[in-house]
Amino acid sequence: MQMPADPTPDRQNSSRKENVWVQVGRYSQLALVLPSATVVGWFLGHLFDRWLHTSWISILGLLLGSAAGLIEVIRTVQRDTK
Repeated sequence: MQMPADPTPDRQNSSRKENVWVQVGRYSQLALVLPSATVVGWFLGHLFDRWLHTSWISILGLLLGSAAGLIEVIRTVQRDTK
């Protein structure tokens, strides 16, 4: 008895299409990681500034948030280029 024909002839291409959509998701994440990490760093620094009555911690939080976002972008790009 013969098996019926595969109803999805693109079965081999479907895994490639899923990979493309996974990559789109990862790279669209990059557009949000750097700005959101920067804003979160600034906001936490601003809260510490208010709590400790200083004015320089928000700048430190801004720099640390930017560095954290940049590190995450670099990690993602290195992981995807392997």
